[in-house]
Amino acid sequence: MKHIHPRIMALLAMVFLVPGFLAAQENNLPNPAIETLLSQKGLTIEGTPILAEQIIFETYRENDFRPMWTRPKLEELMHLIREAPSHGLKSEDYEGDKLFTLFTQLLQNPSDMKRARVEILLTESLIRYAAHRRYGKVEARKIDPDINFRRDTFENRTVSQNIHNALSASSLEAFIDSVAPSGPYYHHMQDWLARYRAIQENGGWPMVPPGPTLREGDSGPRVDTIRARLRASGDLPANASSGGAFDQQLKQAVVIFQERHLLDADGIVGKQSIEAMNVPVEHRIDQIRLSLERLRWVTQETADTLVVVNIAQYRTSFFKDGKLAWTTRAMVGKSYRKTPVFRGDIAYMEFNPTWTIPPGILRNDTLPAIKRDPNYLAKKNIEVIDNKGRVIDPSTVDWNKYKTSVPYTLRQTPGPHNALGTVKFIFPNKHFVFLHDTPNRELFDRPERAFSSGCIRVEDPLRLAELLLDDPARYNRSALQGVVDSRKTQRISLKPKVPVVIVYLTAGLGQDGEIKFMHDVYNRDQRVLDALNGTVHISLPDNYGAP
Repeated sequence: MKHIHPRIMALLAMVFLVPGFLAAQENNLPNPAIETLLSQKGLTIEGTPILAEQIIFETYRENDFRPMWTRPKLEELMHLIREAPSHGLKSEDYEGDKLFTLFTQLLQNPSDMKRARVEILLTESLIRYAAHRRYGKVEARKIDPDINFRRDTFENRTVSQNIHNALSASSLEAFIDSVAPSGPYYHHMQDWLARYRAIQENGGWPMVPPGPTLREGDSGPRVDTIRARLRASGDLPANASSGGAFDQQLKQAVVIFQERHLLDADGIVGKQSIEAMNVPVEHRIDQIRLSLERLRWVTQETADTLVVVNIAQYRTSFFKDGKLAWTTRAMVGKSYRKTPVFRGDIAYMEFNPTWTIPPGILRNDTLPAIKRDPNYLAKKNIEVIDNKGRVIDPSTVDWNKYKTSVPYTLRQTPGPHNALGTVKFIFPNKHFVFLHDTPNRELFDRPERAFSSGCIRVEDPLRLAELLLDDPARYNRSALQGVVDSRKTQRISLKPKVPVVIVYLTAGLGQDGEIKFMHDVYNRDQRVLDALNGTVHISLPDNYGAP
């Protein structure tokens, strides 16, 4: 097989040399040494802790402690280990070198115990690899307890059943791909990972020295460096001129680069563009690896129809029949009111909504504003409602005696002034987060759009409503606009509900399939990267042992 490391090829060759290694499999003979080893607690093999010892014990017990590995399956596993970096994973997490050592020992002194050690470490490596491909290496909920993505066993079978099925399948690699479906987006991200690793192998790109802003018509050594920098990343064609003035071709390359990094695409190289150009290729590689890991977290959230919000990209997208049907700009929470990463189901949408001020905003924003300006509520069209549902005059309330809460409901009336705009999309959740319109549409033109109090503002909400309702005869754009123009609050339920997945990818794809790199607006990357590069562990779902 191609791409196999020479040491792994040597390991495969050893299989033929070790007397009787395959005989046990061919004769289906139990190996009591497997049971002896797996009866130990805290088992380690060649210094490698067997993290899945209970699962491995159950698996071999169900097989009467017969060896399960054959040469074809061993060869496939070695190939998967070798290719783990293409998924942003680390080959060394799956102990290929330790297996080489064990086979060397087995060749020198064959015994049932040494065969058992090989069997167990092979199975441990398979479980590690399959778990990381299906769920991710990093346990998302330990990083962020708000994350609630599904984590079920494959086809609701026990892990031991899936191990047996993997080793009896015609192709181990195909079985793993079915366990951890990835889809076109994931594969395109893998392609970009390979491209940026190739850039790294070619020496990366030069750093642009600090200096004044550069634009079309300028010249000098810094212009030459920018030309070399953009050629290295593929933003400037390889056959472009090597030096000279800042010409139209270089300006276009700068625009492409700026679009790739969510900067103002004006073709002028200022401070922000230089800072982005000077991010090392290794960091960009890590961003892609992080996105692949985060995509593995949502493997089981795939659906034919769903809404996806990428917080870091400030974008909301609608997928239908598994394909991107529409995407639009979005606004997300401010750095101190971060939009959480989680999943939900859109149950209904409400046109011409009222807005009840939530406790956090009331405490931090609204109450202080009322104390500063007695006319604040009138200016914002906010009603004060008592516990009997009556609208009262806000001037009759002594607001200064309240510090964090009030015994009233503050509700903004429907209309163009409303903070939620013309429509909101509700997927009930503990965070009180939802998608909605906004009267502040001018903010969508900003490259970075972290302006909300945690909810997601959508640039074209009526188009999203039209797509979700999927009923052109009844709910076309004109009909929905009529609902809005009525100024009457109206709720429309979705049947079936539509999943919405909120993710945080600082490397993603544009509509054109080009890689986009985003600012880590919430500073979430480093902790995930540390775990991705850190000590290997296996995180299985709660139902791993039962259908």
